[in-house]
Amino acid sequence: MSASGGTKAILAALAANLSIAVAKFVAAAFTGSSSMLAEGIHSVADSGNQALLLLGGRKAKRASTREHPFGYGRERYFYAFVVAVVLFAIGALFSLYEGYHKLTHAEPLSSPQWAFGVLIFAIIAEIFSFRTAIKEANAVRGDQSWMAFIRRSKSPELPVILLEDLGALLGLVFALFGVTMAVVTGNPVWDAVGTLMIGFLLAVISVVLAVETKSLLLGESAAPEMESRIRAALDATPQVDRVIHMKTLHIGPEELLVAAKIAVTRSDTAPEIAAGIDEAERRIREAVPIARVIYLEPDLDREAVGRV
Repeated sequence: MSASGGTKAILAALAANLSIAVAKFVAAAFTGSSSMLAEGIHSVADSGNQALLLLGGRKAKRASTREHPFGYGRERYFYAFVVAVVLFAIGALFSLYEGYHKLTHAEPLSSPQWAFGVLIFAIIAEIFSFRTAIKEANAVRGDQSWMAFIRRSKSPELPVILLEDLGALLGLVFALFGVTMAVVTGNPVWDAVGTLMIGFLLAVISVVLAVETKSLLLGESAAPEMESRIRAALDATPQVDRVIHMKTLHIGPEELLVAAKIAVTRSDTAPEIAAGIDEAERRIREAVPIARVIYLEPDLDREAVGRV
């Protein structure tokens, strides 16, 4: 996770959420608004999540050990999954509970101007945070759609921050809707409705994050275009007749394991095969720099032998 990429977006979101959380709790205390309280808890959960992402990025940098020979790159996937759980357990469930409680025990709002002022401030702050996340994501997204970027990205931080910031903005809109309707109609039930909307929104986002990070934790292969470059590098190696089969696995966002069985001719000597494997590894790393661990198994080209 480069300092100019995911980390910058995380720090921007963390700074925004900490300041917003304080403002929301102050507004909730003055107004008695459940929407504001739910949004305050949402901002606290988001702040904790960003701290977890930073912690995961730091732990992932540890050197490999005998117990973990492939290093700790997947720490980032683990902490991203924890973020999804925290968002659901703290953000979504609390908001749903608070919304249900206010729906059954409605209380009138007091000093709604506090809520309006804080919500406007929070929306402006979240827009700046979201803008930073979009800018950093655009630098690596290429021509992918936003949905494809979130689903295919091997670095979990930017998709997490993007969805968190989007959820925060929509949550603020829902809170503003609930408070506005409660003031206009004089019916505090609308405040509870806004809180429930926030809870359902956070539940959906947390489920999406959990599904995507679970896939990364289980182990995903390289992107198709990356596998094509690896296969082309092998095919271009003079000592490699063809690729019999190949598998790839991300052992971290910027670390790829490549395992392939390559066909060699019967007349090749052991030194020639060894030199061919070294050349193939060099070409793979040149084509795909994140291919850190490469295992190539030579075998006879049995199809060619059968044709003779």
